[in-house]
Formats: sequence, C-alpha cells, structure tokens
Amino acid sequence: MNYDFDSIIDRTSTHSLKWDTRRLPPGCKDALPLWVADMDFACPPEVVSAIQERAAHPIYGYTGRSQGNYQSFIAWMQRRNGWKIQKDWIVFSPGVVPALNLAVLAYTQPGDKIILQPPVYYPFASAVLNNGRQLVENPLVLDNGRYTMDFSDLENKIDSRTKLLILCSPHNPVGRVWRKEELERLVDICAKHDIVIISDEIHSDIILGTEVHHCTATISEKAAAITVTLTAPNKTFNLAGLQIANAIIPNKRLRDAFAIQTENIGLGLSNIFGMVAQEAAYEKAEPWLEALLAYLKGNFEFLKNFLAEHIPAIKVLPLEGTYLPWLDCRALGLSDAELHDFFLKKAKLWLDDGTMFGTGGSGFMRINIACPRAILKQALEQLEAAALQAS
Repeated sequence: MNYDFDSIIDRTSTHSLKWDTRRLPPGCKDALPLWVADMDFACPPEVVSAIQERAAHPIYGYTGRSQGNYQSFIAWMQRRNGWKIQKDWIVFSPGVVPALNLAVLAYTQPGDKIILQPPVYYPFASAVLNNGRQLVENPLVLDNGRYTMDFSDLENKIDSRTKLLILCSPHNPVGRVWRKEELERLVDICAKHDIVIISDEIHSDIILGTEVHHCTATISEKAAAITVTLTAPNKTFNLAGLQIANAIIPNKRLRDAFAIQTENIGLGLSNIFGMVAQEAAYEKAEPWLEALLAYLKGNFEFLKNFLAEHIPAIKVLPLEGTYLPWLDCRALGLSDAELHDFFLKKAKLWLDDGTMFGTGGSGFMRINIACPRAILKQALEQLEAAALQAS
C-alpha cells in the first residue's frame, strides 16, 4: 500500500495544542509550529478503521485490557526489539510522563536524589522537582558533533541518597541512539550503587540512522533487574491524544511498587480507544511505520542539505533516533532571548528553545520534522530569509 505523507492536513479547528497559535505573542500568530513531538501526518488507516469500528458500538464504559492487546504488544517488542517480554511484566499507564511521576513516587522518598542527563526532555526535571526530590545533573558531553555520557562525572555525583536515574533512550533532544557498550557501562554503575534506571524508550521505533536501538533491560540480567522500561505507540503512530503507554518491569518488587502507586493515584483504568488503537497499530500498521521512517529520513536529508547550502551558520547534529533534530545555532552569536526572537518573530517559526532542556541547551533549538516536506521547505525558506535580513 502507498501511504501519503505529502498531503497537508488542516489541524487548526481540532484543538491541536501544536497548532494553537493563540498562545503566541501578537505579531507571531502566523508562525509555523514545529515544536511539540506530534506529527502532522494522518494516523495509519488501519488504526483509524479500528477506532471507527469500535466507536460504532454506542457504549463506551469502563473497559479492561484484552488478551489481544497484550499479545500484540508482546509480539511487537519481540519483532522490533528482539525482546521476549512476559505478560505479567506489563503495567498500563495513561502516558510516559505520568509513568515517570509514578516511578519517582514508587521508588524514592522526598529529599532523595535523582540523576538526569541534560540537555534532556524537560518533563524529566518536572517529575523530580514537583515531587520534592533533589535533581542531580550528569550533563552529556558534546565532542566533535556527537554527544556521549560522562561516566566519570556520573560516578562522582552518586551518594547514599541517590536512588534513581532517568535515561532517555533514544535521547531527546540530542538524537543519540545509545550503543550497547554505553548502556552496559551505565548499568554497571547503577547496579553497583543500587540505583533504579527509568528508561524512557518512547522514541525507540523511530530509528533513522545506522545504530540499532537496544532496550536497556535486555543488556543483561543485571540490567533487567534494575530497569523500568517506558514505551508507547504514541510517537510511532501519532497517537498522543489517546493517552496510552506501557511500563515493562521484569523485577517483581519494582513492578508491584509501580502498580500499587498507579492504583493509589487512581490511574489504573484503560482508555478504550487507546487500547483499540494500540492493538491495531502493533498488529497491522508496521508497513505504515516503514514508509514513515523512509519519509522522515528524506526530511532529515532535506534539512541537512538545505542548512549546509543556505544557512551554514546553523549546524544540525546527526539524527540517529527521534524526528526531532537538534540545531546548533551558537555561531549566530545571539543570546538565548535573541535566538528565541529570531526564530519566532523574524523567521516566524515556532520551535522549542534549547534552554527548555536544561544544562547544555543554550544556543540550540529543537525542530520537529514530522511534517509534509512542503511545510519543512517553507519553514527553511523562512529561516533563510530571516538570516539574510539579519546579516
């Protein structure tokens, strides 16, 4: 089947957060939104059909998870990641961000320390600080256009109050897909100090480079014993509004603690349409995903070539995973406030400021390329015009 990723779909009347330009200041309402991580592509037709079929039944009451829902997810993890998970390991969550907060509550006490590796997805910090825990930064190191983990710094930051490390894998926003040896070293350090790893792998199906995604828990038995894996069909199939995610927790003690916290807060119920969508996506939409990945690779090549030819002062880092390239704008010589205004007010582009991602984000911007190429082309032409005007 041929899938259409070129058609431009008007989302302005759908209450889309991404396209809600009312949030922007005067004079910027016409900015192109290339910020939050949802896609401007139609969901897989197999998913749309499944939702329509279920919606035709006129009762939408409390619903449990079906055997098919579990089996489709188990088969997907085996097929895409080579990980044979068990049904008992799976705990439902209404989203990865809620699951992050549940993990913080389940595995730490107020005042405990939690390690993040910035620049990183900003809800990580919120999950730490909003729950009264101490945030400890183990910043990534940028060397010759590639980010790596600083293991020496990590060891130095750990003390007896350190209970948790939240890993982003693949990493948002720097685009790294962590190599097996990197994950092995991380697991060794965390296991030595009895630190639980929360591995956010929501982007694990969006691999655009040559690196292979390794689920952290599959690295070793030791890794499986200390890792809580968070994943969802949301980024893969553009289902963020359906609020469904899965925590995979092989360790029964960790799994029980997470499940108890989920029930205590009242998040144990399932979203009926989220379940229908997930099952259809994992069972039937793999060809759509392969077509999507090819299109996203084309978009990234277009972005990379355009910047190199027309705006060489802005460098794009290699994109091994996610559809969210990390733009190095430091050569423009602008402060972070000036960089924000340059993109939003002059180029009329609504991106995510690098500073949102914490330490190491200054001078960077994150752009979402999961859109029709015509929109990406328009955005880059607007950026080029703004750069020429500023020079």
